[in-house]
Amino acid sequence: MHILRAPWRMDYINSSNNDTQEQSCIFCVYPKEQNDAENLVLSRGEHVFAMLNRYPYSTGHVLIIPYRHTPLLESLTNEEKLEFMSITQIAIDVTKRTMKPDGFNLGINLGKVAGAGIDSHLHLHIVPRWNGDINFMSVTAEAKVLPEALSVTWEKMIASWPKNN
Repeated sequence: MHILRAPWRMDYINSSNNDTQEQSCIFCVYPKEQNDAENLVLSRGEHVFAMLNRYPYSTGHVLIIPYRHTPLLESLTNEEKLEFMSITQIAIDVTKRTMKPDGFNLGINLGKVAGAGIDSHLHLHIVPRWNGDINFMSVTAEAKVLPEALSVTWEKMIASWPKNN
C-alpha cells in the first residue's frame, strides 16, 4: 500500500462551513430555490424542513433536514432539536394517514462509512414499511419497485400536511 501525505488538505477537511460544500449541497440549495414541488419539499419550519427522498427505499420515504449545514447531530441547538423531532412526528402522522404503512424505519447515517449518501449535511430518514414489502426484485435483481410516481406521493402528502408547518 502506498501512503500519500497531503497535510495542506486538513484545513479543507476540517472546515464545516466551507462555502463550496454548501453551494453544492442539495440540502442547502433546495430550500433556497423556493420550488417545493420539483424539489419534493413537504414542509418548511424555522430551523428544519422535510422533503421526499428522490431515491427512496420505499414509497413515502421522507427526509428531515436542518437548514444549517452540519454533519453533526450533537451540534444541533435546542431549538433545532425540538423542531427536528416535531417535524419527524408530523411526517410520521402524515405518512400513516396517506400511505397506511404497517411500520417505519427511522435512521440517521452519521458519516460515509455508516452509509450516508450525503455525509456533510445531517438528515433523518423516515422509511414506511408494509408487511410483505420485501420482494424478489430487490433480492435477485438488485432493483426496487416503487408503485407510485414521486410527484403523486408528494401531492398526497402535501395535501395532508398541516398548513401551519
